[in-house]
Amino acid sequence: MYICNLKLNGNIMFKVIFIILIILVFIMFSIGVYNIFRNREKVTADNDDISINKVNVISANNYTNVLKNVHDNLDTYVGKKIKFAGFVYRLYDFSNEQFVLGRQMIISTDMQAVVVGFLCYLNGAEKYEDGSWVEIEGVISKGEYHGEIPIIKITNIKEVNTPSDEYVYPPDANYIPTSATL
Repeated sequence: MYICNLKLNGNIMFKVIFIILIILVFIMFSIGVYNIFRNREKVTADNDDISINKVNVISANNYTNVLKNVHDNLDTYVGKKIKFAGFVYRLYDFSNEQFVLGRQMIISTDMQAVVVGFLCYLNGAEKYEDGSWVEIEGVISKGEYHGEIPIIKITNIKEVNTPSDEYVYPPDANYIPTSATL
C-alpha cells in the first residue's frame, strides 16, 4: 500500500487564494468599465437619430426611445422634422385642432397597455376619427398642455392601414409604469 502524506502550508494557501480573488475583482471591474463606456457610446448614437435637415422616420422599434428623448430634451429637438404612423386619440379637453398620434405601449406580461404618443396640431383635425390610423410628417415645437411638452405641427397627413407592428414597448429596462396604469 502506498500512502502519500501531503502537508499544506496555510499561509501560502491564503496568499494564493487572495491573489486569485484580487485578479478576479480586477477583471470584473475592467469588464464593467468597458460596458459602461460602450453603452454610453450606444446611447449617444441612439439619441442622435434625429437630425434637423431631413425628415426622420420613427418606427415601432425606436418609437418610445425617440418619444422619451424628445420629452426629456425638448430644446434639442425643436424645429426637427419627423414622420411616423399611429392612431388618432383624443382627450376631453383637447381643442378641435389637437389629437395625440399614439401607439399602445405594452407595460406588463399580461398585455396591459397604455397609450403613448405625441400631441399633434392640425387645422381640420376633426376630420380624422378617434382610432383611425394615419401617417404624419411634421415639425417638433414647444407647446403647453398641463405643462411644457413637445407638439408636432403637422405638415402632411394621410390615412393608412393598421400596421402589423402596432404595439410598442417601454424605452428601456428602467421604465416604471405610472400610477394611472395600476
